[in-house]
Amino acid sequence: MRKKYSYVGIAFIVLLFGIYTVPKVVDRFKDSDLVKFDKVPDFEFTNQEGKTITNETYKGKVYVVEFFFSTCPTICPLMNKKMLILQDAFFGNPEFGIASISITPEIDTPKILKDYAKDNGISHKNWHLLTGKSEDVVYALSNKGFKLYAGKGDESHAGFEHSGLFALVDKNGYIRSRKDEFGNPIMYYRALQEQTFPDQIIELKEDIKLLLNE
Repeated sequence: MRKKYSYVGIAFIVLLFGIYTVPKVVDRFKDSDLVKFDKVPDFEFTNQEGKTITNETYKGKVYVVEFFFSTCPTICPLMNKKMLILQDAFFGNPEFGIASISITPEIDTPKILKDYAKDNGISHKNWHLLTGKSEDVVYALSNKGFKLYAGKGDESHAGFEHSGLFALVDKNGYIRSRKDEFGNPIMYYRALQEQTFPDQIIELKEDIKLLLNE
């Protein structure tokens, strides 16, 4: 008879232990190990619909940032294809967004950007193609705020150059990234293949999911 009660007691202890530890396991998966960098500086731009877009627009959203321009003949079309993968992966999620910031604001008016969106399959309601008041404002945000290069270039790039990297921003406006195999933060994600290094779109998708669940 004593054995019977001992088995019941053991089962009860296991049940209690399981109830106590399951939330701990869940909490561990809620908190990502992504590195947190500086907060994105305040910005104010106009999107393809003529609406003012600021940091507050993306508050509470996980979003990806790129710098581009509509007349780019080289890497921009390739980057756009990779961004479309992210659009499709999170199309129905209102907590996901994309910010494509033009480095040629004098050329990329809201009308030009609206046509660009239509021609390139951009349809997510939180994917804003952004144009600013001047190149200086955009260059400051890119080079100083994100530390992603943007500036004048040679004619083979239509006179401008910019980074082929994507920045990942969390719901509180901080730049985030995973670590590489050596434990070093990558800070940004490769949108394009670089020599023997593949793009990092799969990794970026995984990390967006992590931040959406934080």
